[in-house]
Amino acid sequence: MNDLSEQICRRMAVTGPVSLADYMAECLFHPTLGYYTTAAVFGATGDFITAPEVSQMFGELMGLALAQAWVDQSCAAPATLAELGPGRGTLMADLLRATRAVPGMHAALSVNFLEASPQLREQQRTALSGHPTNWIDRIEDLPEAPLFLIANEFFDALPIRQFVRDGSGWRERLVTETDGGLGLCLSEPGRIEALEHRLTDTSDGEVVELCPSLPSVVTEIARRIANHGGCAIVIDYGDWRSRGDTLQALKHHAPVGPFDGPGEADLTAHVDFEAIAAAAIAAGATASPPVAQGVLLERLGITERAQALAKAMPNATALENHIAAHRRLTHPQEMGSLFKAIAIYRPGSPPPPGF
Repeated sequence: MNDLSEQICRRMAVTGPVSLADYMAECLFHPTLGYYTTAAVFGATGDFITAPEVSQMFGELMGLALAQAWVDQSCAAPATLAELGPGRGTLMADLLRATRAVPGMHAALSVNFLEASPQLREQQRTALSGHPTNWIDRIEDLPEAPLFLIANEFFDALPIRQFVRDGSGWRERLVTETDGGLGLCLSEPGRIEALEHRLTDTSDGEVVELCPSLPSVVTEIARRIANHGGCAIVIDYGDWRSRGDTLQALKHHAPVGPFDGPGEADLTAHVDFEAIAAAAIAAGATASPPVAQGVLLERLGITERAQALAKAMPNATALENHIAAHRRLTHPQEMGSLFKAIAIYRPGSPPPPGF
C-alpha cells in the first residue's frame, strides 16, 4: 500500500467505507498525494493524450466556433473566455492564435482558467505568456458577464458514485479495505430519489453512475449564459444516458486497476450528456443534442484545414504524423465517435457553428 492508501484506510477505520466519489476526489485532488497535484499527466511521457495535444487543428477549430458565436451575439465588452481543466494550456494557446484576427475579440474577452493543480498552472502560464490570464479555484468565481467557455475532458474527471439496481431500490458501491488493499462493497438497498426515473430502463444488477458535482457546475455556466449571453462547448467521452460501470484508471497509456496505487493513475468515467442538458435547461439556457466529435470537426472544416497545413509539412514523416492526427481526432474507430460534444447557449441565439 502506498501513502495515500494508508491515509484512506485510516479514514475508513473511523468512518467506515467511503463512496467512489470520495475515493476519486482523494486520488485525483489530494493536496500533496493526488494525481493532478503530483504527476506529469499529459503527452507521450505522461499517462494520456487529449485532443489538443494530438493536433493544433482541434484548438483552432474550437476557437473559431466560439469566435463566430461571439460575432453572432454581438456581445459587448467585457466578456469572459474560459476553459475548465485546461491541461498544459495547449487548447487555449491554439484557440487564441486562431482568433487573433477577429476584430475586437481579444480586447473584449478576459481569459479565465479553472485549474486545481499548481503544477499545471505553471505550465499554462508558460503556454499563454503574452496573454493576461486569470486562474480561479471555483466555478462560482467566473465573472457575471457574457461567457464563452470550452471544457474538453473536464467532466470525465469529476468524481462519480455508482449504484447497483436491487429490485425497486439501489445499493451503492462503496470503497472499503480488503486483505492487502482496497476494493468494493455494497451498501444496504434503499430508494435513491435521483434514480427513480432509471427504474424504467434498468433491470436488477445493472450499474448506474451519478456525478454529484456535475449539475452545480453546469448550472453556474448556464445561468451566466442565460442571463448575459455567450455559449459553452463541452467535449468528452460518454453518451446521452449513464449505463454500466465506466470507471477506468490509466497509467502510462495503459489501463490499470482503479484501486492499484491510489493517486498514481488517472481516474475517469463516462460523461452523462443527458445530465448536462437537463442542468443547462433548468438554469434557463438551451442545450444542443450531442454531436460526435468527428462529425463536429468535419462540420467545422477540419479536412480543409488539414489539407492546408499538409502543404507546409517539412518532410514525409511530418506529413504521415499529420494525417494520423487527423484520423485520430475524427475516425469513428478512434476518438471520432467515443467523444461527443454538446453546446449550451442563450435562448433565441443561434447555436455555435457545428451544432
